[in-house]
Amino acid sequence: MTDLPPPTDGIKDHPFDSALSERYLVYALSTITARSLPDLRDGLKPVHRRLLWAMRLLRLEPSGAAPDVLVANPARNNTSYKKCARVVGDVIGKYHPHGDQSVYDAMVRLAQDFSLRTPLVDGQGNFGNIDGDNAAAMRYTEARLTQAAADLMAGLDNGTVDFRPTYNGEEEEPEVFPGLFPNLLANGASGIAVGMATSIPPHNVAEIIDAASLLIENPNAEHAALMTLMRGPDFPTGGLLVDPPSVISDAYATGRGSLRLRARWHKEDEGRGTWIAVVDQIPYGVAKGKLIEQIAQLIADKKLPILADVRDESDEVLRIVLEPRARTVDPDVLMDSLYRLTDLENRFPLNMNVLGADRTPRVMGLKDLLLAWLVHQIDVLVRRARHRIEQIDSRLELLDGYIIAYLNLDRVIEIIRTEDEPKPLMMAEFQLTDRQAEAILNMRLRSLRKLEEMELRREHTELTGERDDLQKLVDSPARQKTRLKKDLAELRKRYTPDQGIGARRTGFEVAGPAREIPLEAMIEREPITVIMSQRGWIRAMKGHVDLGSTDALKFKEGDGPAYAFHAQTTDKLLLAGSDGRFYTLASDKLPGGRGFGEPVRLMIDLANETGIIALLPARPEGRLLLAASDGRGFLAPMSEIIAETRKGKQVVNLKDKAALKIVRPIAPGDDSVAVIGDNRKLVIFSLAELPEMTRGQGVTLQRYRDGGLSDATTLVLAQGLSWAMGGETGRTRTETDLLPWRAARGAAGRMPPTGFPRDNRFD
Repeated sequence: MTDLPPPTDGIKDHPFDSALSERYLVYALSTITARSLPDLRDGLKPVHRRLLWAMRLLRLEPSGAAPDVLVANPARNNTSYKKCARVVGDVIGKYHPHGDQSVYDAMVRLAQDFSLRTPLVDGQGNFGNIDGDNAAAMRYTEARLTQAAADLMAGLDNGTVDFRPTYNGEEEEPEVFPGLFPNLLANGASGIAVGMATSIPPHNVAEIIDAASLLIENPNAEHAALMTLMRGPDFPTGGLLVDPPSVISDAYATGRGSLRLRARWHKEDEGRGTWIAVVDQIPYGVAKGKLIEQIAQLIADKKLPILADVRDESDEVLRIVLEPRARTVDPDVLMDSLYRLTDLENRFPLNMNVLGADRTPRVMGLKDLLLAWLVHQIDVLVRRARHRIEQIDSRLELLDGYIIAYLNLDRVIEIIRTEDEPKPLMMAEFQLTDRQAEAILNMRLRSLRKLEEMELRREHTELTGERDDLQKLVDSPARQKTRLKKDLAELRKRYTPDQGIGARRTGFEVAGPAREIPLEAMIEREPITVIMSQRGWIRAMKGHVDLGSTDALKFKEGDGPAYAFHAQTTDKLLLAGSDGRFYTLASDKLPGGRGFGEPVRLMIDLANETGIIALLPARPEGRLLLAASDGRGFLAPMSEIIAETRKGKQVVNLKDKAALKIVRPIAPGDDSVAVIGDNRKLVIFSLAELPEMTRGQGVTLQRYRDGGLSDATTLVLAQGLSWAMGGETGRTRTETDLLPWRAARGAAGRMPPTGFPRDNRFD
């Protein structure tokens, strides 16, 4: 019995960390170069390239014609579509040994006009839809190549690129496609590799060609010049890019950034003041079905009360209908809310990480990427010219032989008829090459009628001239650039931006980030009249009622009016307590005006011993004059003293036994402050002397020896100081010469003008 080797033979001892790192590096490189990152030259990953190559070999080109590398089969030349299962089978069997479902998914994406700006596969059957539904199984669907795919593969039979053996060595596949179609930028790419990712948006083909043509003319062109021609992405689903041009340009300059994309919508009038918002383009990569579910969930959760309903009325054209809660809803507020809360606005990451010609991954800016692509196209152009020169040289060699045969036809026939081995004799007698002699011997008798010297020499002259032109092209970089620019111009005609598939779909509109919509914007705007009694009972009557009407302003026995003013349901109300604390009430939450209302102290945490000093609507840009009984005060912006909770917000810090006494809104144009004390002394000073604060004690407005502050107000100094005369006449008196009372802030003041009210109140 033969002795078996020890089971440990062949086991090598390596440090675990080094063995793991070496193997993981191999895996990482394989993932980066053979799976996840696109090639800069044709914009394809291996699976996409192999799919298109297999379809070409299956004669699935748009014209239905078979490629030159295959033997023509007239019976099959009219084939237009083939089952996707056949294509996938060829791909995984010959070129790409991976799962059939992953290969089919890649093929489906190439056929979806909402995934690719310019589809490379023409699908027949269910290839999914923008709702997010999956494609039908591969046995039910058929496909062929599009014109764009043909443009991408043009020149494969002309020696323009290298071929390599497939994974099992039985077939060959191209390393890259040579066509002029700028697929990398035209259709974009996305993928995640080990430690790196790529995310390139699709673009407009005509704009890409224009930018590339500029670089052919001037390789040193500035990035800004490129961005005037190629303004940004052109997504298949349209939408609006709302970033400023400078942000888009900076992202393309570095190859990294983030682009903000919004849905496109318009307002449709429904008559009688009603309207709906119709979304006809949604951001790229957003499934319409999931988007509608998002919006419907907002309605169900009552997170967007100004939206009543969402409907999908799409057919071939996308149409999502948004119905507002009321005709008074602001359309821009509604859409801003949806931009912030749903995928009607999203961000597309820009990360132009690609594999260069040396198979090295790198992030490239727009200019570097286009220049590298043009280098590849110049190389393809030169290789095609050299390949054609080789074909011409081969044909010229045969033509030279045919001309010799024609001039010596009788002798050639004689040698063929009399010699057992005519080839050596012919080569020796007429100085023919082996190929020339073989071609003459292989001619059929019927071909003799074609051996006409004029025809042979005409073809020889034409080919010689073509060869000379091609050689000049190979030798002259200037000619190469001119030819490439001409070829690009011809390609551009198929993708003209004026119409059809070349028309730009994504627009540009500078807009700020979707703003946080305040709560009042979610409320239907209606006029109301806010009424609060002396005992603190508050209510809101619909409409702007006459504030002088005793029928409208009714109170409980022993109670009376304290505050009454017109407002809107969207307003926030500021209530000031004598302790210097401010509270906020929502107008739409106030009890109705049919009864006497409800005690305001049940709505906020206002102590019973604290008096109510003021109730007024908050204005976004408004300011208040705040003053305490001890004569200290300051200015406060209304927007900064709005409280978010029932407990309110402490705004005025009070000393000892002082209390908040004055809360007055400052009218536009007011430039001075008038203060009168219990001692009946009046002082007027500039409004600019008061600090603007959100909380504090403030500064001294007027100095007192006895008593405290009685009243304070603001005024326009040039218009004078006015006060009511009293009585039922409603007349007022105005003192325009206020110089005697003007002083610096904190002065004691002097007695007011004759006739000033004895209660020391300005109103």
